Amino acid sequence: MNRALLYFFFLLISANFIKAQNNVIVLEGNYQGKVLYVQNPFSSGGVGFCVSEVKVNGNITTDELTSSAFEIDLKPHNLKIGDKVTIQIFHKEGCKPKVLNPEVLKPKSTYEIIAMSADKDGTYKWSTKSETGKLTFIIEQFRWNKWVKVGEVEGVGTPTSNDYSFKIAPHSGKNQLRVRQTDYSGQPRLSKAVDFISDVPETDYTPLKTSKDINFFVKGKVDKAVETMYEIYDQYGNIVKKGFGNKVDVSNLPKGGYFLNYDNKMGEFVKK
Repeated sequence: MNRALLYFFFLLISANFIKAQNNVIVLEGNYQGKVLYVQNPFSSGGVGFCVSEVKVNGNITTDELTSSAFEIDLKPHNLKIGDKVTIQIFHKEGCKPKVLNPEVLKPKSTYEIIAMSADKDGTYKWSTKSETGKLTFIIEQFRWNKWVKVGEVEGVGTPTSNDYSFKIAPHSGKNQLRVRQTDYSGQPRLSKAVDFISDVPETDYTPLKTSKDINFFVKGKVDKAVETMYEIYDQYGNIVKKGFGNKVDVSNLPKGGYFLNYDNKMGEFVKK
């Protein structure tokens, strides 16, 4: 066989290898103790079924693949709840299997609060158990008659006891805090609220009409500035500014009336 012919066969084999490598469905997620169900059509040639091989974390499974539907049982792979898992479903050219329940690999919010506390300086702590996947905890504070997101912490995602801590900016008086998780279902899982009384002084603001700044100060002491979280809304309910500080520059806002949320209060001002 001459060199040209050898080179041709080499290219042919290489092309087929690369093509075969593309015929794979990859699923990644966390083990939740569930079984995956796969719809397995006939191959394009009508002989045999589409799926040729299944691997879990690189290991070939022993699942029966010669049927129109089969299960991928993850239990034999010595996985613990919450462990990362990668599944490769290799299939023939011209056909494609369908995973019927891929959501079983997505983290689900299953945490249980076993302890929760908050100090007057804003240090918020909570402990959980029964987590089955890494999901973000959203920390929420109740102010301005609504729950406001004030931070987030990445969940550990293991069923054992996990401890968390986050420092929030307290407002004056009674503070309420809680955590929230939302999984693939879109339904939030909420903790109960914990409350504490802070040492933050009651806050006020000035002026009611301004062309430049709104200044925050300790109530009754105009010359004593104080930092606070704030939100500014226009007359249509659109938020136009938010932040944290002892003053806010409103010089770039159009003239008109605005609603101001600050400390644990709500007010209004006019931009001249």
